[in-house]
Amino acid sequence: MLGSEVMAYYRRGGERDRLTVGQGRWEFLRTWDVLSRTLPDAPASVLDVGGATGVYADPLARAGYRVLVVDPVPEHAVASATHPGVRAVVGDARALPATGHSADAVLLLGPLYHLLERADRVTAWREAARVVRAGGVVVGATINRFASLFDGFVKGHLTDPRFRPIVERALTDGVHRNDDGPEAWFTTAYFHHPDEPVGEATEAGLTVQRRVCVEGPLGMAGPRLTEILADPDLTDLLMEMTRSVEEEPSLLGAGSHVLTIATR
Repeated sequence: MLGSEVMAYYRRGGERDRLTVGQGRWEFLRTWDVLSRTLPDAPASVLDVGGATGVYADPLARAGYRVLVVDPVPEHAVASATHPGVRAVVGDARALPATGHSADAVLLLGPLYHLLERADRVTAWREAARVVRAGGVVVGATINRFASLFDGFVKGHLTDPRFRPIVERALTDGVHRNDDGPEAWFTTAYFHHPDEPVGEATEAGLTVQRRVCVEGPLGMAGPRLTEILADPDLTDLLMEMTRSVEEEPSLLGAGSHVLTIATR
């Protein structure tokens, strides 16, 4: 289901704690904020596809949602199932182990950037459309085409001559292929141009409602972002201001992630 290098990345704990500090923490807070304003009210049923260790499934269950995690990494499914109220199974986004119209919402927060072929990504969107009830919502997360360029400077990876070809290919065709780089670099993935997910979801039979810039440019603010997130008042201010421009088209490519929100 996943390439061997991708499976190895996650099995050795890749990104296990990524969403707990700095840029990753901001990504989590923003994604949760969008979900809280997008999902139907609890106790709606949510299919969390590619939900990893349950980073979103856990708070969703605590909020009263009925959550099923589907993830291709067996260790992830086991970890997700330890959260109270969360069920988890091993599965593929392109062939979901769920009956048609059985979920009130489907989250594709993990799979779309590990499917390198467009046909596979459309299949994942189509499976979400099959599973979600009429009027239900599908939320897909994608990594921006320009993320490795930004990240390469912020984190200093571009000083390594092996990283530049990875960035250049991603900028050309979206494929971020990390065959022999250090563990600090993200594994093989597909980086979408911000306009691509709309076409994929539409082809799958969904109606796109909106696109949301997740972190925005301040997601790359490094130590300053950490300082802001350590101050509850500044965090609230950053959230309020980012929310006010989250659908601004010119900002969709100016951060690491975009959420595409669609309905069936």
